[in-house]
Amino acid sequence: MMPTSPRLKLFHARPTRRRPSTIVLTSLAIGLFGFLFGLSAIVFPGIRLSARTCLTNSPPKTVRVVWNVAGSSNNGNGGISISGVKRHKVMGFVGIQTGFGSAGRRRALRNTWMPSDPQALRRLEESTGLAIRFIIGKTKDESKMAELREEIAEFDDFILLDIEEEYSKLPYKTLAFFKAAYALYDSAFYVKADDDIYLRPDRLSLLLAKERSHSQTYLGCLKKGPVFTDPKLKWYEPLADLLGQEYFLHAYGPIYALSADVVTSLVALKNNSFRMFSNEDVTIGAWMLAMNVNHENHKTLCEPQCSPSSIAVWDIPKCSGLCNPEKRMLELHKTESCSKSPTLPSEDE
Repeated sequence: MMPTSPRLKLFHARPTRRRPSTIVLTSLAIGLFGFLFGLSAIVFPGIRLSARTCLTNSPPKTVRVVWNVAGSSNNGNGGISISGVKRHKVMGFVGIQTGFGSAGRRRALRNTWMPSDPQALRRLEESTGLAIRFIIGKTKDESKMAELREEIAEFDDFILLDIEEEYSKLPYKTLAFFKAAYALYDSAFYVKADDDIYLRPDRLSLLLAKERSHSQTYLGCLKKGPVFTDPKLKWYEPLADLLGQEYFLHAYGPIYALSADVVTSLVALKNNSFRMFSNEDVTIGAWMLAMNVNHENHKTLCEPQCSPSSIAVWDIPKCSGLCNPEKRMLELHKTESCSKSPTLPSEDE
């Protein structure tokens, strides 16, 4: 459950004759107000917040984190610079990877399983234990940055990475995401999800909450396949000679999760000590092979249709996500099997 900000309380004495006890209570209330106000300045000094910041029960705000891509030094956050941050305790953190050409996808998501209203998002986080934020980098296109700032002012549900938002740099963005999420959230699991899948947060929460004997866990919908050696193909791998003819077992990119112990190990390493392959899902899979992690294969994370047990739905294997996400997301959400089916299937199913 996300921690709630303190509610400020002022107690007003009744318009009657003052008694010593009334004076004491009034003094205590004033002292409490001053203490809470001072505490807020200590706890949140270095986070860059939007203009809507106030001490309410609204979700944690959009923050900008600095990524040291060169990795020449390790500042304790593994290349992520965030000063004065108090880590929020959650059961799972879900980072929805998005880009500057995906405003329509984000709009569709906010009209389906991810609420656009801050209080509704807060209730979702409290009921599932999952904090959910969009993850995006930066661009030199000032008009696109201006549009993003307008969207943040309206919804304020982002984590901004100080790294160029480019398809060719997805492995770098993914590593930056895990390090930033670790710095901001004290979470049992960190989930990478794309902005073109239909997700059931309630079922994802139950999957992450299962008891496990292995503290280092990598879970997803696992696959193998041929290494793409043709430069004309979308998923061409320039380092194919290091991999052989077939990829090792790794999770499909649209959604997977790493346990806290795994992410802790990633954070401890310098940025330039990682081998970066062309494809982000292959890159993460290679790191998992180099670590003592337990691979969990869950087909419920890659179902083509909503079912009583589906957690993530996308058009596998036709598309890496929903083929027409802006339209399909809304269509799926209207169906009984997607949005209104129980969290768990009944015992006779």
